[in-house]
Amino acid sequence: MPPDIVGNCTGYNPPGGKPVRPESASMKMITITVDDKKIEVQEGKTVLEAAEQAGIYIPSLCYHPDLTPIGACRLCVVEIEGMRGFPTSCTTKAADGMVVRTHGPAVQEFRRNLIWLLLSEYPIELVEGTQFKKVVDYIGMKEFPAGHRKSRPPLPVAENDPLYVRDPNRCILCERCVRMCQKVRGVGAIGLVNRGIDTIVNTNSDESLADAQCRFCGACVEVCPTGALVDKNTFTEAEREESLLPCSNACPAGIDIPRYVGLIAEGKYQDAVEVIRQKAPLPLVLGCVCDHPCEEVCRRESLDKPIAIRALKQYAAMQDSRRWQPGVTVAADTGKKVAVVGSGPAGLTAAWFLRKKGYAVTIFEALPEAGGMMRVGIPRYRLPAEILDREIADITAIGVDLKTNTAVGSLDELFADGFDAVYLGIGAVDGTMMGIDGEDDARATDGIALLRRINLGEDVELPGRVVVVGGGNVAIDVCRSALRKGADKVTLVYRRTRAEMPAEPEEIQAALDEGVEMNFLTNPLRIHPRDENLQIECIRMELGKPDASGRRRPVPVDGSEFKIEGDWFVAAIGQQSVVPEAFGVDVNKWSEIQVNENAATSRQGVFAGGDIAYGPASVIKAINAGRVAATAIDKYLDGDGDIDQKYIPDEQDEPYIGRVEGFAEKDRLAIPELEPAQRTKSFCQVELGYDEQAAVAEASRCLRCQLRLGITTPPLPPEK
Repeated sequence: MPPDIVGNCTGYNPPGGKPVRPESASMKMITITVDDKKIEVQEGKTVLEAAEQAGIYIPSLCYHPDLTPIGACRLCVVEIEGMRGFPTSCTTKAADGMVVRTHGPAVQEFRRNLIWLLLSEYPIELVEGTQFKKVVDYIGMKEFPAGHRKSRPPLPVAENDPLYVRDPNRCILCERCVRMCQKVRGVGAIGLVNRGIDTIVNTNSDESLADAQCRFCGACVEVCPTGALVDKNTFTEAEREESLLPCSNACPAGIDIPRYVGLIAEGKYQDAVEVIRQKAPLPLVLGCVCDHPCEEVCRRESLDKPIAIRALKQYAAMQDSRRWQPGVTVAADTGKKVAVVGSGPAGLTAAWFLRKKGYAVTIFEALPEAGGMMRVGIPRYRLPAEILDREIADITAIGVDLKTNTAVGSLDELFADGFDAVYLGIGAVDGTMMGIDGEDDARATDGIALLRRINLGEDVELPGRVVVVGGGNVAIDVCRSALRKGADKVTLVYRRTRAEMPAEPEEIQAALDEGVEMNFLTNPLRIHPRDENLQIECIRMELGKPDASGRRRPVPVDGSEFKIEGDWFVAAIGQQSVVPEAFGVDVNKWSEIQVNENAATSRQGVFAGGDIAYGPASVIKAINAGRVAATAIDKYLDGDGDIDQKYIPDEQDEPYIGRVEGFAEKDRLAIPELEPAQRTKSFCQVELGYDEQAAVAEASRCLRCQLRLGITTPPLPPEK
């Protein structure tokens, strides 16, 4: 195919976005005939577009709906009455009264000859499933005479770039990738280099994609018809969106992460927080404590480090002007009442969305303050009380009734009081002990109970040496809280290694920075209480074969017993649910309420979610559980189940992203924090958060993966 752009790899920047094809300002409609079928089409459209509109397939390879047509491959040729030769349908404008034939014998022979020429120097087999293979199979081709097919020396395959593999041996110089990169994205990382038979698609001077200032948006891969450009991470069509947009798919609540990150990069912070609020009524809480599964799958990590998505959420939520509040829609009163038992993230979320659907919602909370485990299980240095208070106040402001110090012992009473449905979100509120000798000593407790006492303002002091057992977030929270409650020394005992700890890596590092000692591959056997202290007898462990969790099972090492002296012992090894029998719902062997996919329990009109149904998990998972329940309860009460509200209208993503020098080297910005020496003096929030400049810079590291999903699929041959 003749090259259209040669040697242009230095950053072509058009004035803006996707090329716009000229169209008649009058929107005049004309009529043409294609294969004896009359088609009414807008004036200015090409013959190929008119045929596609009518469901008539015309083969092509260089044509793409999102690119200005160039007619290079010539496979889209047709016959037009009154016109000599075989014009390319992708570049020929439709005219009123035009008569077109797309598959006459002469045209089909011409296309077979083109395929023959194209494959005569193609050195390898065609890739199954590609547009190229489908077009070749559709058109067919002549047999090659014996010994005629040429075989050029293989070109080196670029396999060392992040995310993509570039195989020039499969390239047919259709230019789609080049035009997409240069003219639509405005990046210009690749181009057609060399001349004549040596022309290939490459970066300037054969440099890496990173050095060529590639934005790794994937547009080139998306439009490649041959498999010359492919993703390193292969996926099926069913896995496509999950693979190309992993952050949103990993978010339990389905928050549109690429959109709000992009809005932050543009300085539209209020728009960003309103995108988050569409799915979650606790954006600032999430900005502080979300376990960010989105970051774990962020595709930017293939370059360096993932986007700091949680910190960006926190920044946007901190800028919230409450512009959205006057626009919150609360539907007309349905005359029906819903009781929500528990004011944790699941219960608050369910209450928010159900109230917006017009139900009278009452939250019953046994504790003196609302928030559930967010209130009593997460230390204030991670989640300040004023942040939680503010977002709970937003929920009650729309008419949700909140009753604290009100334990619910019987669901029968709720139904007798006129409630039409009940949502149980009471959480996994009790900690568990190890079941070893000596743990009944007054100086031994569980982590959940200790955190609850601290967070509710009880007079808790932990002077001396504190030994904490566990490897999860609760264990880390206990360690760091103990330092703030006067501990001289805190030792974490964990039976596996740091690599197997389920706690968030940044929380583990924060504990180490604050002076927590960690004793890995160690397990307590018994406690020996003494008047002056506790002697905790332990044994060394080694890792064996993986267990049900996928982690290697810790195995005791014979004869390795030793003792640790401490003044306090805290078991932070798990949480458990307590479901009153009077609730009359089925529970499993872990005392968790059994629910179906719609959060419904075994009892009519009773739904459940969060930790009480799915086991101890994260705030974002609990929020999703509340969303699922709100949808199910609305349907149960004869609603449509549509709980979302858009605070800002949908907008089409701008395809032009431009060239950014050093884009691949823009490292993740550290989140400012209090110095370790200052932290343990109080429960002040440790994480200070980004300022505006840092937030915009961090958001601008995003690869804009969602843009690839917006690229139009080119016309493909009909299935035989």
